[in-house]
Amino acid sequence: MKHQTVLELNGTDAPDWPMYIDGEWVDSVEGAWTEVVCPSRAGTVLARVPNGSAADVDRAVAAARAAQPAWAALHFTARQRALLQIADALEGEAESLAALTAQDTGNALRTQARPEAATLVSLFRYFAGVAGEFKGTVLPAGENQLQYTRLEPLGVVGAILPWNSPLMIAAMKIPAALAAGNALVVKPAEDAPLTILRLAELAAEHLPAGVLNVVTGRGSIVGEAIVQHPGIDKVSFTGSSSVGRHVATAASERLAHVSLELGGKSPSIVFPSAATPDRIDATAAGVLLAMRFTRQGQSCTAGSRLFVHEDVYEAFLDRLAAQVGALKVGDPLDEATDMGTIINAKQHQTVREYVEDGKSQPGVRVVLDGSTFSPEGLEGFYQGPTILAGVRNSWRVAREEIFGPVLVVIPWRDVDEVVAMANDSHYGLAAYVWSADLDEALATAHRIESGWVQVNQGGSQMVGQSYGGYKQSGTGREFSIEGAIASFTQTKQINVSIRR
Repeated sequence: MKHQTVLELNGTDAPDWPMYIDGEWVDSVEGAWTEVVCPSRAGTVLARVPNGSAADVDRAVAAARAAQPAWAALHFTARQRALLQIADALEGEAESLAALTAQDTGNALRTQARPEAATLVSLFRYFAGVAGEFKGTVLPAGENQLQYTRLEPLGVVGAILPWNSPLMIAAMKIPAALAAGNALVVKPAEDAPLTILRLAELAAEHLPAGVLNVVTGRGSIVGEAIVQHPGIDKVSFTGSSSVGRHVATAASERLAHVSLELGGKSPSIVFPSAATPDRIDATAAGVLLAMRFTRQGQSCTAGSRLFVHEDVYEAFLDRLAAQVGALKVGDPLDEATDMGTIINAKQHQTVREYVEDGKSQPGVRVVLDGSTFSPEGLEGFYQGPTILAGVRNSWRVAREEIFGPVLVVIPWRDVDEVVAMANDSHYGLAAYVWSADLDEALATAHRIESGWVQVNQGGSQMVGQSYGGYKQSGTGREFSIEGAIASFTQTKQINVSIRR
């Protein structure tokens, strides 16, 4: 089945895009469909996808369970070869995947969608390269004993994906699980399923039927069915902390394996040495990147709580505001666009409500307010960057994950004080420290309660690093061989008596 990879944005003749189960493109058992709406073109329907049910999850799980033993029994080089072939296919369609991502999610083509497609290719290649590292150990147990371990696949993995960066999140889960010998049932986000269906289409040629299955539909139905299904050995979930807590509770009832990559309210700490005349512009650019403004702030690693030392507070805020204010918000498919759109009307309204709440607080200073911004000639869920200064760490806008382009700025004087404020959160996914003094920077980084701390840089994940959160930002690690072994294998100990 061949689909268009770049859909026409004319609001008519939206194609039907079935889901993928057991090597076949199929409708839902109930025959229901749902529309996928383009967030950057109000009212434009990109496609229709099946509105799946628990019965469709049953079909996918049965296919995965039937296919998994043979897939796991292959020599690792066969799985490695399949992943490399998929990587080549994805690389050949990288530009089309990026364009489809821009349409499906509202993420800007140049700043976000292309890097996401490139990361997808890189992670398939990385996990292909380390496929031989899913291996056990031999213990020195004496001449009469052979004692060794095997790292064996868990079986069938249920992967539940979010809408903010679907290809990148899929790349954290799918190739790692496949390399370890698992089969998958994948549920894409209902707001952004098209790139995942296209990924399945490109991968299908290189995988046995049933090894990779994609079931579209609502989280409350399809996602819940995956979490509850006795045939799913592992649930790998990326999404909000509130839903993640439910996933953990429900899956624990049947003692299923679970990993969770959840929300964040990440601190970004600027020391005076990072805001000297020769460093201030670079630090401001790094803080802008760390805040994920070019992903509309729709990232759980966004450095959305900015702590700036009082000695450089005003100078740094002025320089940061100038850089952020220069970002172009517009059509995600336009090469000149820096920021695209919020994903849907509900999230768009939620972000605006947070901004209004923050603006209503006593003493707040509105540095930038993009809550009512709308690009000329475009209708969609557009939101300009917003910076609120003079914020207190106890305010709602400083404690809750907004998941929009809203940065709050908090002054500080004492290192112990700023570390305490940074850690005063139920989240702990990412953090950023900005200092020209390496001792100062590392000492601070070591004290912050987050799973990922960056020093003097705001860029995104690098292939091979260990990525995951502390506290209510989740459990488990992704992006690395260490994370993949912990997430997608189990250890079997074998003891053999050798008679002489």
